Amino acid sequence: MSNFTQQLQTMKIHPGFIAALDQSGGSTPKALRQYGIKEDAWSNEDEMFAIVHQMRTRIITSPSFTGERILGAILFENTMDRDIEGQPSADYLWNVKRVVPFLKVDQGLAAEQSGVQLMKPMPALAALLAKAKAKRIFGTKMRSVIKQANAGGIKDIVNQQFETARQIIAASFVPIIEPEVDIHCPEKAKAEELLRAAILEKLNELPAGQLVMLKITLPEVDDFYANCVSHPKVVKVVALSGGYTLEEANRRLRRNHGIVASFSRALAEGLSAQQSDAEYNALLGATIQSIFEASNT
Repeated sequence: MSNFTQQLQTMKIHPGFIAALDQSGGSTPKALRQYGIKEDAWSNEDEMFAIVHQMRTRIITSPSFTGERILGAILFENTMDRDIEGQPSADYLWNVKRVVPFLKVDQGLAAEQSGVQLMKPMPALAALLAKAKAKRIFGTKMRSVIKQANAGGIKDIVNQQFETARQIIAASFVPIIEPEVDIHCPEKAKAEELLRAAILEKLNELPAGQLVMLKITLPEVDDFYANCVSHPKVVKVVALSGGYTLEEANRRLRRNHGIVASFSRALAEGLSAQQSDAEYNALLGATIQSIFEASNT
């Protein structure tokens, strides 16, 4: 059985959740600060990314981090390009940990328009996908953000996501479509209604055999995305933590059956460079267990 087939089976049937290890660019100094590393620790971007890689490597190589509770991990390009314990990062994830590797492919957000932030243009997407294929990546992730319950803006976001997904599917990956609803959106429930309708319309248009995953903000109404969870074109629906604390994100997640976590900030909550390996691994293990339980109630 090919890696892809095994990994697809893992995503479909195994219990667990997805670790989002893909904050990049602008959010990197903030992620490092939360990890207890101040900005005077590096003098240029190369040094900063080397420190980020140490931070990511510590998570991925932790004995707590295995395919028993973690289905997949989303990397950003810089992590994909580097090695972990002598193997390319994606190979280490799958060969050693049995964790399915994903790559964040978007290039960040455009300025807000019609109450949403579309993804910036991705002229180099084909080249990035070719590189990801050579690195044995299974799927991709791309994020856009909904700030207001604006029907036109939300339609634009979903159209852009599915258009890009078509290109990604054609290159033999499973795309994670992530139209995040900002948790501070003044009419969050209304935005979610508009989003769900637009997503279902696009899912129903997908040709036979084409599969996607969805990454959504935990909704105001419990089980709101149930018909996305059960949709034949959807491998898995995962949820972002979106600025909720770990406790609040887990609480909301438990009320949404069939959806599993894909947390980044909440996964790393409380971890620091200053902790001993024993402290670090114990805290990460407890966090992973709490997210695993909330994902698989």
